[in-house]
Amino acid sequence: MQLTWLGHAGFRLEIEVAVILIDPWLTGNPVFPSDRRDEAIRGATHILLTHGHGDHTGDALALAKELKIPLVGIFDLIGHWEKTEKIEGIGFNKGGTVDLGGAKVTMVNASHSSSISGPDGPVYAGHESGYMIAGEGHVIYVSGDTDIMADMEWMGDLHKPDIGILCAGGHFTMDMAGAGYAAKRYFDFKTVIPCHYRTFPALEQSAEALVAALPGVDVIEPQVMEAIRL
Repeated sequence: MQLTWLGHAGFRLEIEVAVILIDPWLTGNPVFPSDRRDEAIRGATHILLTHGHGDHTGDALALAKELKIPLVGIFDLIGHWEKTEKIEGIGFNKGGTVDLGGAKVTMVNASHSSSISGPDGPVYAGHESGYMIAGEGHVIYVSGDTDIMADMEWMGDLHKPDIGILCAGGHFTMDMAGAGYAAKRYFDFKTVIPCHYRTFPALEQSAEALVAALPGVDVIEPQVMEAIRL
């Protein structure tokens, strides 16, 4: 299994026989090297979205059409785009599980907001979400954009993820200290990878507080377009 950070909240996850692009925002992403776009999307089989905000869905529609692969995510948003954009979609909802190339993806709760841009301002885009992705002997928790929430207790107990991909930049989501608190209190991760940081000055630039909060956990500060083998 291999994970590659695309900057901000975007990842390329190679798991089972799937290559899943998670929240791909490439165009205009200040930390993504545009000359490596082809490498980032090569062989992708699915696009998995946590919510509608542009820094998560920025390239989703264009990639779905270019690569002829399905968009996967909350029923409301996917159904809307199936109608208006004529893309292939896999829409489901919290508690549901879909099989993406052998990886079992379960949608779980997050605490944030979700909208897409409309002609008169933001338009409702279904609820924000996170995911538990099971495959190759691991369960990965992709938090999506969220604050700490009590739901993390049952999510950790039921799904028992060993790898956490956690938003941790602050300002729009929980920060490094908050992510560390949540990981320590609600989960038993062996590996934690922060994201949604370093992109803009308003976000945290270092994972030091996360590392300090999780002694004994392998906290990996990802580097853009450098593969992590898990």
